[in-house]
Amino acid sequence: MTTWLGGIAYGLGLTGYTGALRRLGVNPYLRWVTALLIQILLLYGFAMGGQLTLGIRVVTGIGWDLAVLWFLLGLFHRGQLPFVGLHLFDFWMVALGWAMAAVLARSPLVHYDNFSHWAVMVKFLYFTGHLPGAADHLISFTSYPPATALLITHFLHWTRFSEGLMLVAQFGLIWAAAYAVFAVLRDRTRALTAMILCLTIAGSLVFNVAIRLNNLLVDLVLPLLAVAALAGVFVYRRRPWLLWPHVALFTAGLLLVKNSATFYVVVLAGYALVVSWQNSRGWARVRQWGGAVVALSAGAGPFLLWQHHVQTTFTLSKHEISAQAYQHQLAGESPQMLLRIGQHFLRHVLDWHQLSTQGLLLINAVLLGAWLIIWLVNGHRNRLWATALLIDGLMLLYDVSLLGMYVLSMPYAEAILLDGIERYRASVVILGLFIGAMVLVRIIDATFYEQTFEKRDSRSFTSIMSKNAYQLSTLVAGFFAVTLMYSEITGTTFTNRMNRNTLPRQLARTSRPWHHLNHRKVLVVDEQAVDVDDYYAGYVGRYYYFTDQAVGQENFMLSPAAFDRVIQHYDYVVIPEHHRTFTVLTQKVYHQHVVTGLYRVHRHALERQD
Repeated sequence: MTTWLGGIAYGLGLTGYTGALRRLGVNPYLRWVTALLIQILLLYGFAMGGQLTLGIRVVTGIGWDLAVLWFLLGLFHRGQLPFVGLHLFDFWMVALGWAMAAVLARSPLVHYDNFSHWAVMVKFLYFTGHLPGAADHLISFTSYPPATALLITHFLHWTRFSEGLMLVAQFGLIWAAAYAVFAVLRDRTRALTAMILCLTIAGSLVFNVAIRLNNLLVDLVLPLLAVAALAGVFVYRRRPWLLWPHVALFTAGLLLVKNSATFYVVVLAGYALVVSWQNSRGWARVRQWGGAVVALSAGAGPFLLWQHHVQTTFTLSKHEISAQAYQHQLAGESPQMLLRIGQHFLRHVLDWHQLSTQGLLLINAVLLGAWLIIWLVNGHRNRLWATALLIDGLMLLYDVSLLGMYVLSMPYAEAILLDGIERYRASVVILGLFIGAMVLVRIIDATFYEQTFEKRDSRSFTSIMSKNAYQLSTLVAGFFAVTLMYSEITGTTFTNRMNRNTLPRQLARTSRPWHHLNHRKVLVVDEQAVDVDDYYAGYVGRYYYFTDQAVGQENFMLSPAAFDRVIQHYDYVVIPEHHRTFTVLTQKVYHQHVVTGLYRVHRHALERQD
């Protein structure tokens, strides 16, 4: 019950912000994601000042005050907002979004990167109330910006600490960004164009299959925030007083999600500059470009502040962006090694069996097919072919930058394996998918026989055949939009069941998690050698027991004396599943029958902890 009340309190604060944004002219479909980014930036300011907990209360309190203000004004019929109506896509978003959130609320975290950074960062912020400092060795990737962690911590503060609620909070940001795509529709009452966008949202999750929604990684967050940013630029193209604050806000938000968001910011800035140039003349263009400089500078400011914080706080930071770090990386790699990385990369990109490559081919096929059909059937000249070329160009630029990341930022052992390449490339495929869909629905609407919205009804078709084609296309798009989203929901449920015997779930059955940051030495006895070799066991132990001294070990082929020395090095030992060698040795050394559980290490015994 406390969780529900806290969720309502959080939601009330958020609606206060959305109401204020509506009254300032922000598009109704952009208000949710815009409000979330504003809250993130406010929390970021408090966190940089060392007052995160206070910031959460202040930011939410402002929302409550605004919500009360709008309610009181409404009682006196002052400052009321026009009702934008409910459409087919609203019901699709609410119904399937709610179903997805319900599944995520019961989902555990399993993916490696949750425990190497994303989830552990949320846990650190939630229980310490401040950003990590030089003495906090629990956080390994200290250069990663904290935007999503701040958003999740904000939500958990009013509900409770839960892995499932972490996923719900991040899904809220994803769904709010996806909702922004409907802002580009010319006529929101048309079911066909609305269902095409719903199908695009559901289809994007197919290319997110490498991580799915039940993980805190930001590979889906980045492209969807970029899509929302691009939709806003289009909507505000003739309103510079909204355009440039929008660009500044989304630039800051993207850069504070992850360092690699630079590519998306470049795309956003390029599109904003083109749009402002097309919609202004003479000195107005100079003012527009001046606004662009101010907006992009303001948007980059929070990230530059973060970079300064990282460089002045930490002596060494993984994946840090700096010329010195890149020079050090290149110094350790020979030209032959760089050439081999490039060859592996090119072979992967050109392999049509890869999902990301198939996605790019699908986007091209749909856009070029639609271009040809519209041209031949309706005689409308359109630029869908140019959109396909643009998306191909973006993919090429991203591949070049991605290759640079493997060369400059990754150790050779990881780079030669192209570690994570599919989920990285899938992000840009998702961006291209939405760009193509937004352009497509605008062009489809422009080809309708009746262009006056008020006159559109069941009889406003050129022929019965065109009406039947419209209805059939709508049914097909709607069917697949629902089916793909349902597939994601059931797929996540199935994955949760399959993950019951993974190491994080075993620890949850073995002992209670620790919530006080500590430096106790914890040994995770793991039956799976691969979990130890890739440090997964250690990262899971660090997260679960909230200590920077957790390590995993699988091999215990030791003499009793050597075994005793190893055990005495630790404060606690946890055995998530039966390890035969460990059980035999504890019987010999400590005369105890140990199977699973958490044990405190004493000089001559292991004491089981409840």
